[in-house]
Amino acid sequence: MAGGIVKVYGSAVSPYVATVLVCLEEAGAAYELVPVDMAARENKAPHHLARNVPVRQDPCLPGRRTHAIWHVLRKYKRSGDLLREGDPEAAAMVDVWLEVEAHQYEPAIVEIVRHCVILPMIGAGGARDQRVVDESAGKLRAVLAAYEARLREHEYLAGGDAGVSLADLAHFGFTHYLMATEYAALVEERPAVSAWWRRIAARPAARKVAALMSWPPPPN
Repeated sequence: MAGGIVKVYGSAVSPYVATVLVCLEEAGAAYELVPVDMAARENKAPHHLARNVPVRQDPCLPGRRTHAIWHVLRKYKRSGDLLREGDPEAAAMVDVWLEVEAHQYEPAIVEIVRHCVILPMIGAGGARDQRVVDESAGKLRAVLAAYEARLREHEYLAGGDAGVSLADLAHFGFTHYLMATEYAALVEERPAVSAWWRRIAARPAARKVAALMSWPPPPN
């Protein structure tokens, strides 16, 4: 099914919003980015939180996590098969790696990005908490060992010959920011992971969204 316009509330500066935008671009879905004033902390206002952010189009949309995008992709996609619905084995691997991203990758990377990129970008937070960053870097290094093993065997996480999937794109926002820090070495020291990331970052959708991930956000 395709049709309608997906409204995305927030700023592309947010790694969560950026990830959603990449997925929508890849799926050819029509969308509108509705700006939210992060400097004025509108993103913390009750009326904004009630929207089921970062994506809101209809009351069926589950949860506030970025991975709720699966619902939008199924309903509004115009091209591609990021969910691998035509291949049960690949679809299962999409689910597996989305779980890995949510419960292992993101928890390991989030504090690195927060302390090294987001807080300095918005002029908040004071000195970096290096202890927290170092601890997170150690966790991320361990998590990436599993990615390296998988990506030695497959160009993309879902496997098969169909190319990029939601499992890969779910990593976009945080990894884009990580690669702008000294901790990019955690990716670069693993050849298969590094090649995988370069393939993702070179995609037209990723390049388009990456251009929006600056502070202050570019004018509409």
